[in-house]
Amino acid sequence: MRTSRSGWTESQILEFFHVKKLPLGRFFLLPSFVLTSILAKYPIYINYRNINEGGIVLAEIIFQSKDDAEKFYHHLLKVLKLTPDNEKILLYEDRHILKITEDKLTHNCLNHIRKAFYEFVTEIKRDDWFKRILAENYFFQDPEEQLHVMEIIYSILDGERKDLEIFLEKKSQEQRIIEAIDQVFQDNISLSFDSFIKFRLRPYLLDLESYVKISIDEYKMEQEYQIFVQTLREFLQDRTPKMEILHLLLDEEIIFYNEKIEEIKRGELIKMIDRKLLSNHPVYVDSASIAPLLSIAPATIFLYTKNPDEALVRTISNIFEERVMILPFDHFQCLNW
Repeated sequence: MRTSRSGWTESQILEFFHVKKLPLGRFFLLPSFVLTSILAKYPIYINYRNINEGGIVLAEIIFQSKDDAEKFYHHLLKVLKLTPDNEKILLYEDRHILKITEDKLTHNCLNHIRKAFYEFVTEIKRDDWFKRILAENYFFQDPEEQLHVMEIIYSILDGERKDLEIFLEKKSQEQRIIEAIDQVFQDNISLSFDSFIKFRLRPYLLDLESYVKISIDEYKMEQEYQIFVQTLREFLQDRTPKMEILHLLLDEEIIFYNEKIEEIKRGELIKMIDRKLLSNHPVYVDSASIAPLLSIAPATIFLYTKNPDEALVRTISNIFEERVMILPFDHFQCLNW
């Protein structure tokens, strides 16, 4: 059992602090290994003078993970534009501790450290937390599946999936994270990274989980959609085309035209529908568009639309593949001239 210069064991010091509810700051003369042990076990952020190393340790960040310590160390060097052989930023790999040993931390330097720490939390570690939530909370262990879900997550974060954003609460944790970092990054800094995340940034981690949950739901729907599309492709392969050419005009509704540009009325389309198709896929097959298209199985489809990215356009293209030609909506008018 290791003891401090006062003769106390680490367990005695921990018990004393816990029972007396005393701030650690007044015990700044204790050896750093004792304070480090305390800090790793309790969510307390302290400033202290390190007498053993002769001078002031102006910043000390303790990590439970060696990988986290190394990642933050290299990121901080990058932000401060320092090389690993510098004497200002030190990484104690055996104890997972990063120390800044400048004689004085300037306001500009502190800002750079805050910036590096913020980026580490919101960019570098965010991926790790997403993957951990996927694996531990939702049992997505397969790296390929994780990658697909992560792609959906980042498409939401990048503002590319407005359709999914509406299911998430509109609240930003950015200011909360900045304020939490500012509170612990004062003139002299000593903190446990893992305690900081657990106790100061819990709402942020809950936010990350909400992104994971909605992205998993979307991933599962996409998987079902791909199975659905493949099933209909197989159905299509076995059918003989009832028309060589079919024109589709997609506006507020979809209108079918034969190769002579004559409209095929709704009643006629209904008669063409293969009833087996609807009975096998009652939920997914739209009786107004997909069902008659599959039943007719045209060799070539000319689809005229104002929005090529519309969901129905994508579905028709995915099912019929090379049979479909997407054209601007206005081109259909030229056929009647």
